[in-house]
Formats: sequence, structure tokens, C-alpha cells
Amino acid sequence: MEPDPVTQLTTALGRSGAGSSDFDLNPDVTLPKGRKLRPAGVLVPVSLAQGAPRVILTKRSSALKHHPGQIAFPGGKQDDGDADVVATALREAREEIGLPPDLPRILGSLPTHETVTSFSMTPVVAVLDQNFDPIPEPGEVDEVFSVPLDHVLNPANYVVESRRWRGQKRYYFTVPFGPYYIWGATARILRGLAARVHE
Repeated sequence: MEPDPVTQLTTALGRSGAGSSDFDLNPDVTLPKGRKLRPAGVLVPVSLAQGAPRVILTKRSSALKHHPGQIAFPGGKQDDGDADVVATALREAREEIGLPPDLPRILGSLPTHETVTSFSMTPVVAVLDQNFDPIPEPGEVDEVFSVPLDHVLNPANYVVESRRWRGQKRYYFTVPFGPYYIWGATARILRGLAARVHE
């Protein structure tokens, strides 16, 4: 019998554990002491309305200055008007993919993830019990798509790859699916979730 995805995710989110960072696989990187990280929130939306559960992701516009063309969760930096990072994640999901803020059922948050761009990102996990028609934000989002939850929860689907970055070899997680190359912070956060599910 297939595990209930809500129970599976809620149990995983209740497990204790450290946060993650873009530098996890690169122990030689020395992060500056006293560095200032800006708070950000991303939504990890799991749709339960399409049969098997699927994680909704975005392909960022290739015209963007930061992370052009990359696969990402809807989200962004916390604004002064946001009550907390959950509010940030919901606001950004409304702006980026047209997700009505009352549709996601929040299950909880994963520990923060530090990015190379100096954000302390909180992944907020939510389920969607109903379908919605995504509206990609022009100029920011090229595509809204989804991947099976069981694909990203399977640790065997993750591969560590590397590339030269600022003169050094940098290692990172990838979890490809079809034509989508999911890597970097998005893959690292999903890998952390997969590890918690299988604890």
C-alpha cells in the first residue's frame, strides 16, 4: 500500500536535523565570519489533485540577472510587509505562478538553507488539495511544471556533479527528471527532504 503523502511529509518535517547550504559538498569553502544573510521563503507545493502527488516547480526566465533558466521553487526574499517567511512564500507563489494564497495547506517548514547569494532560505512545505491554473509571471518565470513526489523522495535518483565556479571546482546535487535539470539549492532542499522521509 502506498504511504499517505500528507502523513509521510508531516512525519519527515517533525524530525530534527540541521539546515543545509550550497556549500555542503564543498568542505574547502570557508564562509566569512559575521556574514549577513537575508531571510527568504520558498514554497514546496505538493499537488494531490492529479492522482499521484507531484511537486510544482518553476523554470526561471533566461533573462533574469540571478540564476537565469534554473529550476526553482516559487519564492523570494522576505519583504518588510511580510508577517513571516511563510507569508513570504505564499506571496511569492501568488506573484510567480498565480497560486491563490488560501489554496495551500501548510504542513510545516524544513530547516533553513544558506545560498551562495547570501540568503537564509526557509522551505515551506504545503499540499494542494485542488487543481489551479498556473499563471507564470512574465519576465520572471518561463514555465511552471511538476515532477512526481516519489521521484524526488528517492535518494537513489540524486547524483553529485561538479563544475568550475569562480575558479574552483564546486560540487552539487542534481535530480534530473525528463527534460528538467534540477540542481543547486532546489535539489539540495529536496535531497534533505528525501533523507528525512527515509530516516
